[in-house]
Amino acid sequence: MGAVATQSVVEPAYGPRGLGQLRRGASAPDALRRLLGDDEQADVRQVAILDNHGRVAVHTGRRCIAEAGHRVADGVSAQANMMERSTVPAAMIDAYRSAPGELAERLLAALEAAEREGGDIRGRQSAAMVVVAGRASGQPMQDRPVDLRVEDHADPVGELRRLVELQRTYHRIEVADELAAAGDTEGALAEYAAAHAEQPGNAELTFWHGVALAASGREAEAR
Repeated sequence: MGAVATQSVVEPAYGPRGLGQLRRGASAPDALRRLLGDDEQADVRQVAILDNHGRVAVHTGRRCIAEAGHRVADGVSAQANMMERSTVPAAMIDAYRSAPGELAERLLAALEAAEREGGDIRGRQSAAMVVVAGRASGQPMQDRPVDLRVEDHADPVGELRRLVELQRTYHRIEVADELAAAGDTEGALAEYAAAHAEQPGNAELTFWHGVALAASGREAEAR
């Protein structure tokens, strides 16, 4: 289907209405034209739409508060307003395209690049990330592997990175539990150990690693 992101003076209905247009077969440019055509306040909106063919359509209204703008690349859009510098969207695109790793890591790189360019002129407060699977399975945790938000924090992007990394580690624990249930003790222990190494200060992860070692007869290591 696709994705919709809207900001500036937000009209939340852009999200479900834009996705509805895509679901009915509209392209991203067509969906955006229809949304803006029905909106008397289009001049203060900022919205980007990406469809499942990788087509991007984006709008920054002429009355959005400067610095406001957007940049588009293949299958990706970055948009911002009330930024300290006009270079923020371009820096986000460059970081996203050059970053290694999975989608969540590339999105974090884009947010961190925006901060380095000066970010929001008002300062820092919140950050959020949503990653949705390419195909629906009916299992919420698989269909939305990342759904995290930091509502109020002195370093929201840094805190978001911490949460993304913590979630990734807890996924290892889930894999380890499944391996243990299937009788693969060594595979489970490897995942428990990797999770513990990723978050050495996390008491719960230390505990479960110890429990797994003790359950396999390795009590000295467990201690």
